[in-house]
Amino acid sequence: MSNNIPNMMLGGGAPAPIANPGAGSFNPPGNSLPGPVSNTAANSWYQAMAKAWGKVLDKQATEITDLSSQIGENGQDQPSTVTLLTAASLKMQFLSTNSATSNNAVGSALETLGRKN
Repeated sequence: MSNNIPNMMLGGGAPAPIANPGAGSFNPPGNSLPGPVSNTAANSWYQAMAKAWGKVLDKQATEITDLSSQIGENGQDQPSTVTLLTAASLKMQFLSTNSATSNNAVGSALETLGRKN
């Protein structure tokens, strides 16, 4: 199964891919994924909320990457470093769950409002 998903399959309104997304973002060559949230403009408050969650999750992912590289590359597999990595990973899980929950709740409310009109 291919990971190449055209933008039209990402909801139709996905932004065009960014050639050089910058550090800390995931946009592998050949994939038509949108760039980092910091390079896209929000067209609504719902998009602004999703963009804000994306920035927070990107920051936390960078922290996890930094800690894991300390353990892997620098050999600092001390319990304190591993504990910090574990805490950062659990924080990422917490943020990710809350991001999905808030986006789903607001999306569901907007859907309900749309049906009533």
